[in-house]
Amino acid sequence: MAENRKIKRALVSVFHKDGLEEILRTLDAQGVEFLSTGGTQAFIESLGIPCRKVEDITGYPSILGGRVKTLHPKVFGGILGRRENEEDKQQMTGYDIPDIDLVIVDLYPFEATVSSGASEEDIIEKIDIGGISLIRAAAKNFRDVIIVPSKAEYLPLLELLKKNGAQSDIEERKWFATKAFGVSSHYDTAIHAWFVK
Repeated sequence: MAENRKIKRALVSVFHKDGLEEILRTLDAQGVEFLSTGGTQAFIESLGIPCRKVEDITGYPSILGGRVKTLHPKVFGGILGRRENEEDKQQMTGYDIPDIDLVIVDLYPFEATVSSGASEEDIIEKIDIGGISLIRAAAKNFRDVIIVPSKAEYLPLLELLKKNGAQSDIEERKWFATKAFGVSSHYDTAIHAWFVK
């Protein structure tokens, strides 16, 4: 496969956990290491699958009521680092930044929160910052990273894993990146529409 990349480490940070178990078990069986936060980490470990806390890598706990969990150079460096760029590789080694080869994100349900008639405060808290940033970073670096930006892409990822094992080619990663920018565009458009109403 052209520009083949192996998945060695995955960052999983999702709001809804349903539909994720088979993916996690498939990745675990193929030797993939997991990083996560909070409820997602607890869910992964409840399946008997080892999972490192993101804070063990960053040195920071989840802060500001959960508003800041993954926003750290060691996380985004691991996603954005170009695997074939010597300067990037040297900096990642120097700053002890681990490669992150797969990012699975399920954004806070902003539109559903608005539709429910929630308060303005609750709606604002459902504006996802870390998740949308992870999506954009991983999609930008599709040459090296697979981004799964919503539950709609769980099945395509599972099919890819069953077909290829824990690896992908450039066209497969670009397909997921295209979906990712669609998700981020729709999400920001919905937020904008709420602000201008």
